Amino acid sequence: MSLPESRTGVRMSDLPLGVRPCSIAAALDVLGERWTLLALREIGYGVHRFARIAGYTGASRDLLADRLRKLEAAGVVERRQYSEHPPRHEYHLTEAGRELFPVLLTLSQWGDKWANDNPVLTRRHTCGQKVEIDLVCRHCGEPVTRDSVHAEITGA
Repeated sequence: MSLPESRTGVRMSDLPLGVRPCSIAAALDVLGERWTLLALREIGYGVHRFARIAGYTGASRDLLADRLRKLEAAGVVERRQYSEHPPRHEYHLTEAGRELFPVLLTLSQWGDKWANDNPVLTRRHTCGQKVEIDLVCRHCGEPVTRDSVHAEITGA
């Protein structure tokens, strides 16, 4: 993905070659794996217990435990104990996890259009209409597109 020229006149593609520090890379360090996103999907659906999350995602128990530990360490989910004997925990989204909801909806909408020939789930808003994500600028209301976004380097 290349972004258009910034307001400073330097194109991102013309900067010196090197690994680019980036919030996308940082987010992918936490979220960029199939089982992580599927676990978040299930927790977002209200599935909080480990065995059910594993069952709905198809992830192995070891793999899922690892992904949930990583999400907990990153502050995306929190464990809440629901049984003392034996000790058992549920997983709930934190504020950071809840803020991923539009990301997951957008990813789902993209998957319905480009990756899934036969989507089986329709999401409806409380108004009754099918949910369709439409990214617009909060300030001016105009669509956010590749051509309307300009990257600026703000610091090192």
